[in-house]
Amino acid sequence: MVSAKEVQLLVLSCLIFALPSTGDRPGKPENLSCIAVQEERYISPNITCVWEAAGRQTGFVPTTYTLNVRSNIGMYNVSTREKSATVSVGLFPNHETLDIWVEAHNTLGKVESEHLKEEANWFVKTNPPSDVRVISERTFPTSLLINWAHPIDEVYVKLTYEIRFCPSGSQNWTYVPLVDTAKGIQSFRLQNLQPDTVYVTQVRCKNAIERGYWSNWSTNATERTPEDRPRSKPDLWKIITEDESTARQVWFICKDPVLSNGRIIRFDIKIQDHKDRVKNRSGELESIPVNRSKADPSPSQQKITILKQISLDDKKSVEVYVTAVNSVGKSPEASLVITEKVNELPTVKDLKVQRNGGQLCLEWKPPARPVSEYVVEWVSGSRIDWQREKGSTKNTVIKGSLEKFVSYTVSVYPLYSGVTGKPASKEAFLEEGVPLIGPAVKLKGKPGCNEAELVWNEIPQHSRRGFITNYTIFYTSGTKTHNITVPANTTSYTLKSLSRSTKYDTWVIASTIRGSKRGFNHSFTTLKYGTGEIEGIVVGVCLSFLFVVLLTMLLCIYKKDVIKDNFWPRIPNPGESTIGNWSPDYPLKTETPKENCLSGISVLDVDVCDGKCGSEDDKASLPLKKDKYLSEEHSSGIGGSSCMSSPRQSVSDSDEGGDMADTTASTVQYSSVVASSNGYKGQTPNFQPQQAIFSRSESTQPLLDSEENPDMLLQEGSRQSQHFSRQPSFTHTAGNEDSADPADFNQLEMEQQVLEPLDFCPLEEETTPTDGQSADGLPAALVSSYMPQLGGYRPQ
Repeated sequence: MVSAKEVQLLVLSCLIFALPSTGDRPGKPENLSCIAVQEERYISPNITCVWEAAGRQTGFVPTTYTLNVRSNIGMYNVSTREKSATVSVGLFPNHETLDIWVEAHNTLGKVESEHLKEEANWFVKTNPPSDVRVISERTFPTSLLINWAHPIDEVYVKLTYEIRFCPSGSQNWTYVPLVDTAKGIQSFRLQNLQPDTVYVTQVRCKNAIERGYWSNWSTNATERTPEDRPRSKPDLWKIITEDESTARQVWFICKDPVLSNGRIIRFDIKIQDHKDRVKNRSGELESIPVNRSKADPSPSQQKITILKQISLDDKKSVEVYVTAVNSVGKSPEASLVITEKVNELPTVKDLKVQRNGGQLCLEWKPPARPVSEYVVEWVSGSRIDWQREKGSTKNTVIKGSLEKFVSYTVSVYPLYSGVTGKPASKEAFLEEGVPLIGPAVKLKGKPGCNEAELVWNEIPQHSRRGFITNYTIFYTSGTKTHNITVPANTTSYTLKSLSRSTKYDTWVIASTIRGSKRGFNHSFTTLKYGTGEIEGIVVGVCLSFLFVVLLTMLLCIYKKDVIKDNFWPRIPNPGESTIGNWSPDYPLKTETPKENCLSGISVLDVDVCDGKCGSEDDKASLPLKKDKYLSEEHSSGIGGSSCMSSPRQSVSDSDEGGDMADTTASTVQYSSVVASSNGYKGQTPNFQPQQAIFSRSESTQPLLDSEENPDMLLQEGSRQSQHFSRQPSFTHTAGNEDSADPADFNQLEMEQQVLEPLDFCPLEEETTPTDGQSADGLPAALVSSYMPQLGGYRPQ
């Protein structure tokens, strides 16, 4: 079943197809133009016309255009649906009037354009002039003569010409006024040209009537004007390098004159001291030849010539004069004054260099003094260039050729009538970029244990490509990366708080406003011990050892007695012992030693009975009388001492005997007693063999086994008595000293000779027979060589 909506659509479609086609009437064609071009030596009979359609065009009602051309000969037309058409008129009707129009029509109507009624030559476009030539005349260095030929015979078309020219390489054309080019001419002289300059010339033509079509320009005709004398001064300038150790080094340079008017073949330079000029002295003129090719196409004013180098003292000023010479003549003279260094004139203030539209713009404030002109200089590496500005200028644009990503040092010099003032300088880039290379970092010296000093070189000027804004230092030990940013004027940095004995990798990044560039890595390892730590440890240990040594020495000095008693026990000097001081019951009588005494041992002869040695009384010790026994401090035989030692009597009966007994209770007393058969009575010499010896000395050594056991000592005493029985003994007493007979005296001398090798000292003793002795001086008994002390040991 068909719905109501579908029925409505079907009816509408039928109505659309049933209605007639709709559209607009054609619009009037506008801007009709026609042209007839030259073919070979004649005008082509084909006339081409173009127009613009007006009104709305629809595809349902197409519009057809008919181009109509009416002449005196007939009517010519052609139809098309395009907006251009070409109609052929057979033979071009020169000097006749043509009527041209376009008719537009469709099913709804038709309309005609405006009619063009003009002379037929009005529609002609000829070829450009042929055989154009430029002639240079040496006598006219500022003019060129141009010749050409008509492109078509004047019978058909009378023409007028237009000329333009420009220096080679330039696009700024100069047009010759039409009033200066008469109708029908075939030559023209260009004037007021620059000498020795290559010019390019072109010519075109059209119908001489006011309206018409210009032909295309002719091909380029090129020619150089003749040379002339230079009309402007050479552009003289200088380069000064200063060194504290030497004088100023000055290079004089110059550019060719702007109006060189020819090829410069040499420069004449004269350098004059300021003092000589005051004295009207002329400097020596020097010629600097210039070798250049005549065919060099570059502009002459861009050529820079190094004239001369001089060494100028800081306190000296010079004036320089330069002229340029070509094949025709000399230029005007250029001058420059280099003043003393201390007398340099003031500079400009607040110099600013900014980038603007691909150019470097400069701005400054003039100094207080009037300035004749300014020199704007820009230097990049070994390349230098400059330009001059008027004295009233406060801002300018660098007109030279600048490169991107190149650093330039821009300076402004004020000139005061040829005298150069101090410059004001700024660094500038025409355009900045990312540096080409990164900084190469390295270690300065050796790393420490906790720090390391890094150094790097500045990136070369040609590789920076912009202003370095900062450096970023990165260092890592493998676990964590640290970074530090430092200013652009920094080329060294000390890393601190590093770990000991750790390997680090480090690198530096240089940054500009356009980006950053990373340098090469550098590795180093920190030390385990810092500089001076090992020396400090060694010095500390040495000082500590020295302190201990000194302390030990002080202790040894102050405690030497204690140390001596601990390591070296006191051993009494046997030479200082006093025999007989062991008896506390008898006072001693000191006696001065004899001069002819024997040193070392005191010998006492005792007479002992041969047959009474085994009684009980002999086993006891032999008592000595207090007043009859004297002992001197001599050696007991253990060790010798000088017999001149001072005698020391027993203190047993003195007031101090009790105290000394307490302090020297450990003293062990020894004695050596030589017993004889005669006993103590009279102490006369006796040639009988001795039977016993009893010796005594003073020592701190402990008792020997034989001393602790008297029985063992008895046996030893018997052997000694047998030994001494074979040797004579020597005694004497005070009582017998006066009654000795000569025979006894001889006997005494012989006994002294025998005893001299034994190193004995004779003693004078007063003896009293003891209880144990018989009337003739023999002891009652001899039991032991050790005599016990009554009342214990006493101090010596």
